[in-house]
Amino acid sequence: MKMPRIVSLLPSSTEIADALGFRDRLVGRSHECDFPAGIGSLPILTSPKFNPKGSSLQIDKEVRQILRYGLSVYQLDVEQLEELKPDYIITQSQCEVCAVNMKDVEAAVCQLISSNPTIINLEPNSLRDVLDDVDKVGEALDVKGRAQELVSSMQSVFAKIRDITSGLNRPRIACIEWLSPIMLAGNWVPELVEIAGGENVLAAKDQHSHYFKWEEIRLEDPEVIAVMPCGFDIDRTMEEIGLLTDLPGWDELKAVKNDRVFVTDGNQYFNRPGPRIKDSAEILAEILHPEVFEKQHLGKGYVPLERVLK
Repeated sequence: MKMPRIVSLLPSSTEIADALGFRDRLVGRSHECDFPAGIGSLPILTSPKFNPKGSSLQIDKEVRQILRYGLSVYQLDVEQLEELKPDYIITQSQCEVCAVNMKDVEAAVCQLISSNPTIINLEPNSLRDVLDDVDKVGEALDVKGRAQELVSSMQSVFAKIRDITSGLNRPRIACIEWLSPIMLAGNWVPELVEIAGGENVLAAKDQHSHYFKWEEIRLEDPEVIAVMPCGFDIDRTMEEIGLLTDLPGWDELKAVKNDRVFVTDGNQYFNRPGPRIKDSAEILAEILHPEVFEKQHLGKGYVPLERVLK
């Protein structure tokens, strides 16, 4: 039986393919795929058209300008894609800022006459969609049973957390997905907050993340704040944390007064709708209910802001 050659164009699908046992069948990746260890040796097929090292405001402006003209935010190396001759290309159509858009992938496939790859398109807008996408990849790669086992293991983690938090108070939490302009996390994050025993502020589940005015957040006065900028790890977020801490009224927020502001690794955990989303739920549970949950992700998945500011 022919072993499939797989190209993954977003980090979450790379992690799904790995979790389903196809690590050795991956032959190409996106520039952002960095997990599991060793994946960095694969050829890179995408690159951003904006400067990822710019400030939050600069990145936002550049991305909006590109999208305004109906262009893709990323470039796809079609020639190298042809050389790799994949049987499957895993991509997404959920967010044009997250990965190469579907239109560009379809256009590239039209040129790949030699391998005629199958496109596996993921579109995770909710937690249910994330689980369904695991099933979708498993079915396409003919490992449906393995995918169902992975989904069951993820659901088991969610159920355990939900059971522990069911009788606890539910702190109000704001999950900040971008620093300037401020964006609050939508999609699957509000559902993870609910599982972890919290009440999400402003942003709604099953809907894309939206920009909010600082005054709106300030009036909500959340008890907890989790900072999780898309594509940023903890160190990168700390480079621009002043965009939040210098805002008027920041020091008067309940979350700030009670030292309940946390910087998370948004890039690894909250922006990737894949198998490690169960870790994201655990991180939120530890943040919301430190008196109940063991701090197994502290230092790697999240840090208290006051600790890193000292």
